[in-house]
Amino acid sequence: MSTQKEITQLLVAWNNGSHSALEELMPIVYNELHKLAKNFLKYERQGHTIEATALVNEAYLRLIDQCQVQWQNRIHFFCIAARIMRRILVQYARDRRAEKRGGGAEKVSLEKVILLAEERNVDLIALDNALELLAQTDQRKSQLVELRFFSGLTFEEAAEVLNISLITAKRDWALAKAWLHRELKKEVCNLEE
Repeated sequence: MSTQKEITQLLVAWNNGSHSALEELMPIVYNELHKLAKNFLKYERQGHTIEATALVNEAYLRLIDQCQVQWQNRIHFFCIAARIMRRILVQYARDRRAEKRGGGAEKVSLEKVILLAEERNVDLIALDNALELLAQTDQRKSQLVELRFFSGLTFEEAAEVLNISLITAKRDWALAKAWLHRELKKEVCNLEE
């Protein structure tokens, strides 16, 4: 618990322009960022050329460039870090797809994304596109998916970040799963045509 408070205090100091706070913060959060990166990469294809350490390093460079963010707390920091890692991997997938002229799309398990009983593989780019569409329709549900799946937060933690009740978080999760399932199924049908 003291580490959580320490992280929050360092984030506030960083907000206030303390470069030494950033230097103190990174060694404390590095292991958690590395675990987060490993979690992302376990859904990637075998032989992925980005390793967890490289993903953490790239995310770190982008995190320290976040001068407009007013860090609220530790959870907020890791949510932003998870979003940055997701964007790095999506960009990597897009670049790879462009290199192969449409082939070699990155795959993740739909079951892992939306916890459905039926197992399918989903293009990482299609998942990102679906989340972007969901954000246009319902920002909170999109954020909830990011918090639960990409950041690995519990329902309780995600509800706290979003400032909603636990029941609302669970209801939004069920609706988001159904919405994503429908959108990703459309994507699969479009690819088969």
